[in-house]
Amino acid sequence: MDIIKTENLCYDYVTTDDNGNVTEKSTALINVNLSVPEGQFLAVLGHNGCGKSTLAKHFNAILTPTSGKVYVDGLDTADEDKLFDIRRTVGMVFQNPDNQLVATIVEEDVAFAPENLGVPPKEIRERVDDALKQVDMYEFREHAPHQLSGGQKQRVAIAGIIAMQPRCIVMDEPTAMLDPKGRKEVMQTIKRLNREHGITVILITHYMEEAAQADRVVVMDKGAVIMDDEPHKIFSREKELRAVGLDVPQVTELCFMLKEKGVDISTEIIFEDECAKAIAALPLKKKTAETGEEAAVLSAEKTDEAVRLENVTYKYSVGTPFEKTAVDDVSLTINRGEFIGIIGHTGSGKSTLIQHLNGLIKPTSGTVFIDSQDIHAKDVKIRDIRFKVGIVFQYSEHQLFEETVAKDIAYGPKNMGLSDEEIEKRVLEAAESMGITHLLEKSPFELSGGQQRRVALAGVLAMNPETLILDEPAAGLDPKGRNKILELIKHYHEKSGKTVLLISHSMEDIVKFAEKVLVMNKGKLFCFDYTDNVFKNTEKLVSIGLDVPQVTRLSHKLKNFGIDIGNDIYTTERAAKRLLSLL
Repeated sequence: MDIIKTENLCYDYVTTDDNGNVTEKSTALINVNLSVPEGQFLAVLGHNGCGKSTLAKHFNAILTPTSGKVYVDGLDTADEDKLFDIRRTVGMVFQNPDNQLVATIVEEDVAFAPENLGVPPKEIRERVDDALKQVDMYEFREHAPHQLSGGQKQRVAIAGIIAMQPRCIVMDEPTAMLDPKGRKEVMQTIKRLNREHGITVILITHYMEEAAQADRVVVMDKGAVIMDDEPHKIFSREKELRAVGLDVPQVTELCFMLKEKGVDISTEIIFEDECAKAIAALPLKKKTAETGEEAAVLSAEKTDEAVRLENVTYKYSVGTPFEKTAVDDVSLTINRGEFIGIIGHTGSGKSTLIQHLNGLIKPTSGTVFIDSQDIHAKDVKIRDIRFKVGIVFQYSEHQLFEETVAKDIAYGPKNMGLSDEEIEKRVLEAAESMGITHLLEKSPFELSGGQQRRVALAGVLAMNPETLILDEPAAGLDPKGRNKILELIKHYHEKSGKTVLLISHSMEDIVKFAEKVLVMNKGKLFCFDYTDNVFKNTEKLVSIGLDVPQVTRLSHKLKNFGIDIGNDIYTTERAAKRLLSLL
């Protein structure tokens, strides 16, 4: 039986004037026909703006069709009299758990929805306890939500939906803001709810490895469903996926690379285990690859100091019962022109650490030096430091406010007191570096999410900082948008020679772009070394809640078959090269 069914579903976003006249219409969904059987785990993929979230909002009648029909357990979502039953059947979990958590205690938050449904108190107690146990959060039932990690918060948000006892849960990018450990926790919860409790799961995601775990994958483009099949079949259509701004799992990409070189290997491979078995079955001439030649190519050592921290400690809420050490005795030096990746679990101290670098927060103890200057010395103006060190925060597009892109980019340089000629020059240069010169006269609010992100970044670049700090600049973007913005940042770094610090939860991005990696753990500096050296310590990284690229995990599994391609496999290109040397 289908729990959700759409028939020729169309939806238009409409803007009207004060008189109710339509001034603008944007078509988000076009003739979507989709049936979701009860108990299925369905993943929905697509680039930003393809209609995924709009579709999801139709499944529990947050939106109703412009034309066509949506049925939930046979009920028409356009029937307002059935709204209560529809929303009790289909629960929604959104990207940011903070937007769903409303109470000061975890168990009270989970109880909120059942209370609104009029469930008797005794049954509410049972539902809350059961829901928290299902997501492994029962021991945290009396904790405050703000004390939890991102992954824990998201599991509490899921528990709040479970307590409603829905038969279907729709999740709109629930792991987008989480670290690797948090993503893993949430995915384990999702699969357990589906496999053990029979709950239908519809997961919208930009992570291909997450979609690979589903029973079925639907791909959307321009408001329409363009692919619908089981994961192995979907990801074997690599060229078609890349044409619509998507990606494939790393092991799938590796198989395509080998196939292009004449290797007889299936391209319907999406997991490390099946890839390792397929490679082990190949007629290898030897079992050990020559290693180290790729890792040996390093840029010249930079010694001109840009940033230095000496015994920096920062404590929140000092002298209160909520006192917490966020950064603990950190000492390090970053040299001018380096591209540094910063990784660590949620709550490790990454964001607190970078806020010290332009004086947004002052150390509880210790000293911060920029260009060998103590930024909190009496004769130093913090305003000047902030022009030297630019920070682009996560979801920076939320900081846009001017009527045109050009004016938004110009805002920082104007505050620097520059001449009109210099401001114009900087705006053009920053826009060019981000590939948005053609958008300068447009409103930033008319742009896509990826374009808005580039406008916000250009606004910081226009101030020409010596050090550029980026906190998850690609968060929430589809694979094409993520690759685009990171490539632009890389190009900017190479062209300008400026110092760049990149915070990311994507190990693949860090491996691809960073020369060195700074790892934070529980407020302390866990390690700071060249990228190859950091990622060789796979077990240590995993032990502190991080992850390694999928091809790295593959290289470890290959050793179980006696195949050694090295301990420095982080990219598909390097893995393919090493494997080809064995054939």
